[in-house]
Amino acid sequence: MSDHFASSEAASADASTDLFFADAEPGDGQRWTTWPSVTPTERGPQPWPAWVVTSAGAFDTELGILKTGKEADVFLIERAVPDDPTQRTLLAAKRYRSSEQRSFHRSALYTEGRTTRNSRDTRALAKKSVHGREVAAAQWSFAEFEALCRMWELGAPVPYPVQVSGTEVLMEFLGDSAGRAAPRLAQLRSGRAELTDHYEQVVDIMRVFAAPGFAHGDLSAYNLLVHEGRVRVIDLPQIVDIIANPQGLDLLHRDCVNICDWFTRRRVECDAEELFAELVAASFA
Repeated sequence: MSDHFASSEAASADASTDLFFADAEPGDGQRWTTWPSVTPTERGPQPWPAWVVTSAGAFDTELGILKTGKEADVFLIERAVPDDPTQRTLLAAKRYRSSEQRSFHRSALYTEGRTTRNSRDTRALAKKSVHGREVAAAQWSFAEFEALCRMWELGAPVPYPVQVSGTEVLMEFLGDSAGRAAPRLAQLRSGRAELTDHYEQVVDIMRVFAAPGFAHGDLSAYNLLVHEGRVRVIDLPQIVDIIANPQGLDLLHRDCVNICDWFTRRRVECDAEELFAELVAASFA
């Protein structure tokens, strides 16, 4: 994996002076890169991948929408330094919906066991006030970013989390250089041998989650992508602590059932109860 990374020393060099030499200004659908405006704790794990553009002279250009959802929309972003083809990358920008648009009907199921440091925020969340909804939106984005960071560091095949800012999470775009996203597992028409390999990869992902005591919480063939032959897992805001969350074991069991049901219908042998027992044992080891 080391060939994918630049040295952290070079990557962390101060790029703020780039702004003084940039002749261009952002146009329609563009903004200055938000990289310099976030704190170190709001940036992804180091060493940063070599493709991460850290120059303060870069523009973020919106190229279209990749996915719409009940809680968030995902957009395709190009982050690039003008006239420098060596500093260009595509990113997925997941933006959690505003207080007027979002639905919070599933929140309590996944947030049990989590804490909020600010007592005012805690009261606002409980009352579901306008401020509480804004806090909730930001909580989901930071929860997803933190989950991505942790799972990346544990070796799980998740998109690299570039940064988080407010209700927006910027992450590695899983797709090709033309902006075509990697297909979801549910979209593929694979043979039995390939499906068996995919199943084994999914189980390995679940093992990585379970070892430190976590479950994805909403795992299905629709939030698993297949990119260059490798299964990658996405949509992590609801990741649950199996022990701290009273529903943790139930959610882990549901993940096992969802996955095994999907593969069983495609003639791949698997047993949800055996898988669940294995993952529970691993999480309590």
